[in-house]
Amino acid sequence: MNSASVDARQAMLATMRPDTLKRIEKAVLDLFSHQDFHDVSLLDVAKAANVSLQTIYKYFGSKETLVYAMLDVMLGRLAERMIDHLQGIDDARERLRKTCWVTLDYMDKHPAVMLLLFTAVPVSRHKNIRIYESPELMGAFLGVFKDGQQRGVLNDQVSSKILLDVFMGIIGRVVLMHIVRREDRSLIDQFDELFNILWRAMSLPE
Repeated sequence: MNSASVDARQAMLATMRPDTLKRIEKAVLDLFSHQDFHDVSLLDVAKAANVSLQTIYKYFGSKETLVYAMLDVMLGRLAERMIDHLQGIDDARERLRKTCWVTLDYMDKHPAVMLLLFTAVPVSRHKNIRIYESPELMGAFLGVFKDGQQRGVLNDQVSSKILLDVFMGIIGRVVLMHIVRREDRSLIDQFDELFNILWRAMSLPE
């Protein structure tokens, strides 16, 4: 799906009543986090959201597009929170720490979103989730890593994009397995040690 199509989808979603969008979002999370992607139909979503199948087709057209659109809405909230929390923080380590905390806190509180992202969407299709191309969110992430590299505290032997991959790879795996294992202790309660592991992986040796 090209960027023009994704933008058109976003513009169309903006015309949907907020309460309708909220019901569809809840239905997607409830259904796809408990069933295999291929076992859920658009009719199932329509019934769970108490909307007509025609409405689902009108705004989304396919199951794949429905999932991409809902993930974009959900992860967009993470983008807004990330940008807001990074304002006014100058220290490179603290910027990375805050980035880690906001990301982990969001994932800890929204396990169904993470399951939807990790299990319903192949990695090759992540580009169809608009937020992954968001200059605001990706700019915020990459800005933290580039700043740390320029200040000589983060590894500068690889690109900032690779540092982003390391960050998301570690966080993503930890969150996914935490959900799968049904751990009782929240990840945010273990934040200090998790951040220390991440910092050692990404920082330059002292």
